[in-house]
Formats: sequence, structure tokens, C-alpha cells
Amino acid sequence: MPARRVIPYPARVLKGIAGPVGEIGPRERALAQDLVDTMYDAPGCVGLAAPQLGVASRAFALDVSVMRKPPPGNHGLVVLFDPELVLATGSDLKREGCMSVPDYTCDIRRATDVVVRGTTPEGGTRVIEATGFEARAFQHELDHLDGILVLDRVAARADVFPRKRRAKPGEHLK
Repeated sequence: MPARRVIPYPARVLKGIAGPVGEIGPRERALAQDLVDTMYDAPGCVGLAAPQLGVASRAFALDVSVMRKPPPGNHGLVVLFDPELVLATGSDLKREGCMSVPDYTCDIRRATDVVVRGTTPEGGTRVIEATGFEARAFQHELDHLDGILVLDRVAARADVFPRKRRAKPGEHLK
């Protein structure tokens, strides 16, 4: 399927709480494919949530293995419906970007280790233990499902920075 356009802030769909998906059928699997295709088509993108495509459903795709220096032990492509954060531990302040806030990056404090549970496009339950950058990416995508953007997570205005450069086609940035 062709990639879709990523919705930029301040679109209303980005600030709402996404609704549950429930049972997985052809429509949900098509959404999963759209998320994956659009994520892989967008330079520098390692995750994308359904609201970023204008769909107010609790779903996201994530793949940190596409990074120039992929984190060791990452889970590759993950697509989850109705995901939930089961456990979050540790704390770290790091820079994040967002496809829906393309002109800025932000220093954000997040847990360093997470456990996430959700439903796969095949309808099974998947539980993932993630650490480091991958844990950060899971939290970022979960935030999108609750209408929270990186700009909402900054502690102070000094934690928001103009993006230095955008990725070129085929290049994935951290």
C-alpha cells in the first residue's frame, strides 16, 4: 500500500484519546499495513501511531532496527493494537523527535525499561520487555494514543530545540 501523509500538530486528532480497537479484522490489518508502510517511507521514523495518520484508534507500529546504529536486543518490527504499559522503571533524560512535530526536538524524561502488552495484527497477545531507546520509543507511541505529544512532556521551554536537519530519503536518524 502507498504511504499516507503524517498529520502535523496542531491537528485535533493528535490531542484526543484514541479509542479501543477490540476485535482484529481486515480493516485493522489494513491500518497496520498503512502504519508500517508510512513509517518505513518516512526518513528518520522509528515509530508511528494511528492518530498520526488521522485515525483515532489505539494502534501503532515501531521498529528501531532501522536506525543507523540499532540498539542491541531490539524486537524489530512491532505492531500492536490496544497496547498498554504494564511496567515502567528507571529514568533518563534524552532528546526525542516526532514526525508530527517535525521542526523541533525535545529533552524528555522517560523510563529506561518497560513492559508493554497488546494485540498483534493476527489477533494474538504479545508482551514485550524493552530497554533503552526502544523503551523510549514505546512510551512515545503510547503517548500518541493518549493525546500527548513531545511538547507536552518538556519540563521547560529551554528543553525544546529547533531540529538541526531532516533525514534524507532512505536515511534513518536516531
